[in-house]
Amino acid sequence: MTVVVAADRCTACGLCLVTCPEGALLPAPGRPLVVDARCTGCLACVEVCPRDALDEVRP
Repeated sequence: MTVVVAADRCTACGLCLVTCPEGALLPAPGRPLVVDARCTGCLACVEVCPRDALDEVRP
């Protein structure tokens, strides 16, 4: 399973929040909070991020 993490370079622009079809990203101070249980690994958020601030992690 693939999990996504938000790196320090995130500017909290919100594009990933509106892109995630599963609602696995929640607004939080500084960068989004990733709810691993909701993330299906579609990586739509990774594709849309203008800062390349979302990284794919395979546990």
